Amino acid sequence: MFADEAKISIKAGDGGNGCVAFRREKYVPRGGPSGGDGGHGGDIYIEANPHDNTLLRYRYNREFHAQRGGHGEGSNCHGASGEEMVLKVPVGTVVFDADSGEQVFDFVEAGQRYRAAKGGRGGRGNGNPHFVRPWHQAPREHEDGQPGEERHLRLELKLLADVGLVGFPNAGKSTLISRISAARPKIADYPFTTLHPQLGVVDVDGREFVLADIPGLIEGAHEGAGLGDRFLGHAERCAVVLHVVDGTESAIVKAYRAIRRELVAYGHGVADKPEIVVLNKIDAISPSLLTRKKAALEKATGKDVLLMSGVSGDGIREVVRALARAVAIQRTRRRTAESARAWSP
Repeated sequence: MFADEAKISIKAGDGGNGCVAFRREKYVPRGGPSGGDGGHGGDIYIEANPHDNTLLRYRYNREFHAQRGGHGEGSNCHGASGEEMVLKVPVGTVVFDADSGEQVFDFVEAGQRYRAAKGGRGGRGNGNPHFVRPWHQAPREHEDGQPGEERHLRLELKLLADVGLVGFPNAGKSTLISRISAARPKIADYPFTTLHPQLGVVDVDGREFVLADIPGLIEGAHEGAGLGDRFLGHAERCAVVLHVVDGTESAIVKAYRAIRRELVAYGHGVADKPEIVVLNKIDAISPSLLTRKKAALEKATGKDVLLMSGVSGDGIREVVRALARAVAIQRTRRRTAESARAWSP
């Protein structure tokens, strides 16, 4: 199963209470105060794990409590600090404060760690030197441990991929990703066979990139039609959009524009990404009709339209190479922008 959203409640450990005690030993006259400090409560961390690809573990287990600190004891024995808790999430997870809606952290690299809740400080016992004064050598003061931080968080997974596949259901997106990568999505001759995003690694001419198959859109998806546009969040991080158009459609220009409207309505910059348009299922179209459809689509898009057949394999190599070139250009631009930011005063 796949889950790309989850809401969780976390509670860091409370600090242990300080202790009030006095030494009573035979050969230690005037033993004095000996109450130990309480231990600190355990923190809660969230960490990006490269081996996870879903938030399913947080769909049913939503409350997490870190260990509290131990209480102080006599003979200046301090309480043990509570163990920290680490919650693993997939790379690409964005953490939001559920109460304010503010984004608090974005996991873009494996191993990144964020302290989501801080444990409470342990209370001081009467043996703590802060309580002892020359005029007050037998203090009975102590402190209770402070409560650990408590938060409500919303986790949202946005897959990290170089290319995002968009198009109507049954346009042939799943067939394409199964032909060019090791991904094995469900393929059938009815709509909405892809119910959650699929990732595949593509290797062409010694260059690799990651491709994400986004569940099919239909007109009105931004209003909740079909599966809605909730999966488009996985295309936000993509460098390039591959728009697959079913060549057997009677109105291919209308189909293309319908998907473009959904991308614009969704926002978040998805519609502004570099786009490669592919006319699929060319094996089922006569050559003369294919020529007319390609010309009409190129006129509507203002781009060169690539041709392919996911079933026969015709044109797939050219499509993959075009994607590799586009991804390489975007990676170069990103590195240049990052270098400019690093050198800017």
